[in-house]
Amino acid sequence: MPSFADRLTPSCPFVRIGIAAGALAAALIPSALTAAPAKDAIPVFTPASNSAWQANFWDYILPPPQGAGHGPIRTDPAHPYNSQIQNGALFRGGELNDPIVDAKDVVLKPWAAKQMQESNEELLNGTKSAPFRAEARCWPGGVPGQLLFLQPVYFLQTPKEVVMLWQRDSLARHIFLTDKHSASVRPSWYGESIAHYENGDTLVVDTIGLAGGKYHFIDTFRTPHSDKLHVVERFTLAPDGKTLTAIVLVEDPETFNEPLTLKQTWRRTDASIEESVCAEDGGLNRFQQSLDPIPVAAKPDF
Repeated sequence: MPSFADRLTPSCPFVRIGIAAGALAAALIPSALTAAPAKDAIPVFTPASNSAWQANFWDYILPPPQGAGHGPIRTDPAHPYNSQIQNGALFRGGELNDPIVDAKDVVLKPWAAKQMQESNEELLNGTKSAPFRAEARCWPGGVPGQLLFLQPVYFLQTPKEVVMLWQRDSLARHIFLTDKHSASVRPSWYGESIAHYENGDTLVVDTIGLAGGKYHFIDTFRTPHSDKLHVVERFTLAPDGKTLTAIVLVEDPETFNEPLTLKQTWRRTDASIEESVCAEDGGLNRFQQSLDPIPVAAKPDF
């Protein structure tokens, strides 16, 4: 019986650019392809340099499509939680508490449940003053965690690859338009993503080679994963071009007892890309809070 990932029919991929990302995206797509029948057309995700996508949620809290199986990891019912960003706006309906995760979810393997409960205890007993969030501490969000980043995101589309560029710290993810993964993939923050277009409105992205370990989570609820993580994302552009939806299938046999299906949405906004430096002060802990460190390179990349 085919898996849910098989039914998503993954088969081909995203990177970094500059201020003219949207204009280049439209210009680099062959005119023959844009004039093709609707089902073979290539959706233009960033049609202009001042056209960006703004995330509507900073947690995976939306229910998955009907019949998709297990949805996202939830918070512990005994500890009420309100996501700070909901439907693109700051939540103002009541007290904002740190997320205490449901570590008893039967989908979790024992090691993952134990790690998540230990993280809960750090918050409950005051060892940590705030939970780890990649976006807040200048770490890459990885796949699919970075889909929750709130700063504008842009798509650069070329005939051979798609690049997702976040304004946040100029983070970039490369997705290659090919039908096969490399024979050997070295684990990394974003792994190896390959992709193809479907139905004239969707980009299907298949990613492997995602490094596990400390600070590598699939969401903002500190849900870990191993290097066996396999992620399939379907980015679908609405007919009016004003909203974007991603349905994300997460498989990791070393961490979860069955696949998870996540959902994120964005709204189109006018925002030219600007320079963003996450930690200009080097991560100085001005308020003496028990926060996780920011990433520091032990040696240069060049």
